[in-house]
Amino acid sequence: MLSASPIFSHRNASGIAALAAAGLLIAVFAMQYIGGLAPCSLCLTQRWPHGAALLLGLIAFMPITAAPARRLLLALIALSFAITAGIGAYHAGVEYGWFAGPTACSGTISGNTVEELKRQLMAQPVVRCDEVAWSLFGVSLGRI
Repeated sequence: MLSASPIFSHRNASGIAALAAAGLLIAVFAMQYIGGLAPCSLCLTQRWPHGAALLLGLIAFMPITAAPARRLLLALIALSFAITAGIGAYHAGVEYGWFAGPTACSGTISGNTVEELKRQLMAQPVVRCDEVAWSLFGVSLGRI
């Protein structure tokens, strides 16, 4: 078992996790609202676990949180980060064309009548999940 050192503690770990989640959320919101980079539906879905990790990290960082509760919250934070990593891996697979993405943002349009096709076209989102909107050194936002 780890000793209670001033450098590593469950409280410090929860603060670091909260800062990491907040930093990622600040970055994507800045890219969206300042940089004008519209997110696809998978990008939006990937933000929710980061929000959960931020909230759980803030609760775990509070001095009134007991040590057993803090450890449980850290496990939930790790689960939140694992979920968002899974969504990111799925999104990367959609971008690489390894598998089909959700029909809401990367599906094909098919219909029996012109009106049905028109309705489906009008309901399609502007941002597609299977296209890389922004990348740096070959890594897209969907793969982060």
